Amino acid sequence: MNKFSSQLLAILFLLCSGLYLSAQKVTPSPAEIKALTPHWEGARLPDGRPKVPLELINRLANISLEEAWGVLRNEGYHSQYEGNWEVLRPDQVMVGRALTAQYWPSRPDLENLIKEKGKAEGRIGGSNSWPIDVLSNGDIYVADSYGKIVGGTLIGDNLGNSIYAKSKNGVIFYGSSRDREGLEKIEGFNAFVKGFDPSFIQNMMLGGINVPIRIGRAMVLPGDVVLAKQGGIVFVPAHLVEKVVINAEFISLRDQFGHQRLREGKYTPGQIDTRWTDAIKADFLSWLDQNADKLPMSRTELDAFLKDRTW
Repeated sequence: MNKFSSQLLAILFLLCSGLYLSAQKVTPSPAEIKALTPHWEGARLPDGRPKVPLELINRLANISLEEAWGVLRNEGYHSQYEGNWEVLRPDQVMVGRALTAQYWPSRPDLENLIKEKGKAEGRIGGSNSWPIDVLSNGDIYVADSYGKIVGGTLIGDNLGNSIYAKSKNGVIFYGSSRDREGLEKIEGFNAFVKGFDPSFIQNMMLGGINVPIRIGRAMVLPGDVVLAKQGGIVFVPAHLVEKVVINAEFISLRDQFGHQRLREGKYTPGQIDTRWTDAIKADFLSWLDQNADKLPMSRTELDAFLKDRTW
């Protein structure tokens, strides 16, 4: 194991166990977050999270969950999907960069340590408001509150308004929220939770902000890009967002071409559903030239993709 791998494993252990709180901040440093996401080679946010371009994130909104999941699975990422959500606005797709938070059952000695760290860092109010204070435009507040419903309501409509004002987005809680009716009045805000409950948050404490978290069967790192739809949520590692988007957009173009040619009777289903001949490939490329307005990506992006494509 090389030195870099040893350092990364050490940071992962500290972050995932929460032991970093004894010597570090409530939030890992930008350098630590960078070490957690070494495959991202682009720009980064001030807190160290990958800064996936908003233009690319917005294109992800048009990708189906199955298409995104399929690409990730082929890349060896098998734990990026979680389903069975209660959704505030089921017809509203939500995409954005994950700002993660970990919550635990209360334990007085550790909770006092966390509060002391927060006070030293200038944080104010209850610890469940601290992740909200550091949200920026395009973020999605993603929290693991270990599935707690009664007494696990991380936000109500007051905090919901603050979240939307800062991020222009919503929340994903592996737990619960309160004030559903009030949250519905926040135009544009969405929430994916495991339940709504009228109770107040109690016997819970914040474990860390922008740390690795588990959301059901999914593993989420700070800066992952979220694709949240009625059918579930896919968390896309930042370095794979472009591949997911381009692959899915290409498949959509293939399908449009194939459906059109099947309606025209030019090819049989067997010809379209198997490996394409050189003649069909040439026909498809010509179809792309004739339907440039259908391209969701630039022709430069498409040509670069096709160069490495085995079809």
